[in-house]
Amino acid sequence: MSSYAQHLSTVSARFDEALAATGYDAVIIYAGQPRYAFQDDNPYAYRVNPLFKYWLPLTHSPQSALYYKPGHKPVVFLYQPRDFWHAQVAIAAGEWQQHVDLVVIDDPLKIAAHLGDKLKQAVLLGEDFAEPASSWPVSQRNPQALLDYLHYQRAVKTAWEIDNLRIANERATRAHVAARDAFFAGASELGIQQAYLAAIDAREIDMPYNNIVALNEHGAILHYDIYQHQAPQPVRSFLIDAGAYYHGYCADITRTYTTQTNGFFAELIAAMDAKQRGLIDSIQVGQSYADLHVAQHHNTAQLLHDFGLMNGSVESILAQGYTRAFFPHGLGHLIGLQVHDVAGHLKNPQGELHERDPNHPFLRLTRTMEEGQVFTIEPGLYVIDQLLEPYAGNTDFNWQRIDELRPYGGVRIEDSVVASASGKHQNLTRDAFAKLGVR
Repeated sequence: MSSYAQHLSTVSARFDEALAATGYDAVIIYAGQPRYAFQDDNPYAYRVNPLFKYWLPLTHSPQSALYYKPGHKPVVFLYQPRDFWHAQVAIAAGEWQQHVDLVVIDDPLKIAAHLGDKLKQAVLLGEDFAEPASSWPVSQRNPQALLDYLHYQRAVKTAWEIDNLRIANERATRAHVAARDAFFAGASELGIQQAYLAAIDAREIDMPYNNIVALNEHGAILHYDIYQHQAPQPVRSFLIDAGAYYHGYCADITRTYTTQTNGFFAELIAAMDAKQRGLIDSIQVGQSYADLHVAQHHNTAQLLHDFGLMNGSVESILAQGYTRAFFPHGLGHLIGLQVHDVAGHLKNPQGELHERDPNHPFLRLTRTMEEGQVFTIEPGLYVIDQLLEPYAGNTDFNWQRIDELRPYGGVRIEDSVVASASGKHQNLTRDAFAKLGVR
């Protein structure tokens, strides 16, 4: 049996279990459709419903749908309009077609006509802001109990999903190398972004999120995506957080570079890289991811101490909560069909949530780590003036040293990791870089 066939068997079994547990008979999963800008006839970029691409490697088929009833083959309604205004997306022959009943339609209203009374027993999963989904006489629309069950299960990836994530990382690392080379050649933020996209033959709407391409102090803006047309003078540092898609699965990679061959910031990058690698090596299945996040705050306190950014001991830096001013975001998140994949705080399929620590409000993942989960590990350290303002005049802070770091913005390093009970975790990102001969 192929890995995709095994994946589809797992997805079917998960839906069977979730439907039985929540008391529903069947689902219709709508692929979604573009929304239009207010008072305009231009649509926003289309994003397929993640639950649709969970079954099928189709990401550009809006107004299509999948109907599934346990014990039966999925029925896929593939919308291919007769339209002389737009080019149709070519749907290549694929293995998925062997495992479904395929119905090609030229009008989305034909979905309801084909299913008839079956729609009344089905639950809709997906957007319903417009026709045809808004008029479907379904039994329920996006019931939270069913979504919780399905989302909880999605955290553990099948072999086919991990293969897709691996290829997404391989695509992204090729583009990262091109972006790095553009940086060292003196390109602007916009020029670096263009080099990234050219390396994988992609448009910006083909990215899983807006790439962060930040030179110098822009590296301290966590979701920076402005792209200046001129490179600053002098150029000191480069932080890039950028990904790629493959079959709808996401890569999310961050690297930090400097024009220095040695010195303060180069040493900080190397030290952060070592801490990140050590944290990945320490991962234990059965451990809470939140504990891993707290461990990184210990690492941050150590870095603040070692690089003279803070006065006092590592223990006092940590006890005062000072690390949160330099490392405000979470250590990472689940990744898969979505960059920030769902159910990061679910305790079980019934929708119970893990208790959140108010000291770490931006942590997206608090679940127990399980074999087959894929998540990012992305520690960072930045000079963010807004977060430092409350400490003005505090002599625990070495303001002179902080001022030295400020023009570089900050450092972040991010990999995607597949957890293994054996402790031999797969680092999809570093494996992909290694294939390119990059450390």
